[in-house]
Amino acid sequence: MNTANNLLKRNKELVRHFLRVFSSGDVTDILDCLDDECTWWISGNIPGISGSYSKQQMGELLAGIVTVYKQGALPITPGGMTAEGNRVAVEAESCSELNNGRVFKNTYHFLFETDGKRITGIREYSDTLHMYETFIVE
Repeated sequence: MNTANNLLKRNKELVRHFLRVFSSGDVTDILDCLDDECTWWISGNIPGISGSYSKQQMGELLAGIVTVYKQGALPITPGGMTAEGNRVAVEAESCSELNNGRVFKNTYHFLFETDGKRITGIREYSDTLHMYETFIVE
């Protein structure tokens, strides 16, 4: 049981580390946290945002998106976190001002999969209407 608890703690810490790195806006460091075969899926039907992304595709998306934030990043603050096996579920919030004066403040549920060293999969659920109104609507 101790080994299983250690695995769950390690996976949670891996996800906490990833969210800290993500909050920095450093795309290279963000990608370093991801396994080469990682798939990141974002809920919704927002063209150019929703859908499944490879590690390389996510890097391209993030490189463009971090430039719209005044701070050059979208800080994500984790709340509740539950781990089972190689999966970690996280409730989180974000808040950042955009260069155009809009404020992007969203809530999330993430499901991370890990191999104990890197993130191997991400499923991201959020308020897609707010995302659309903040980033797409002129």
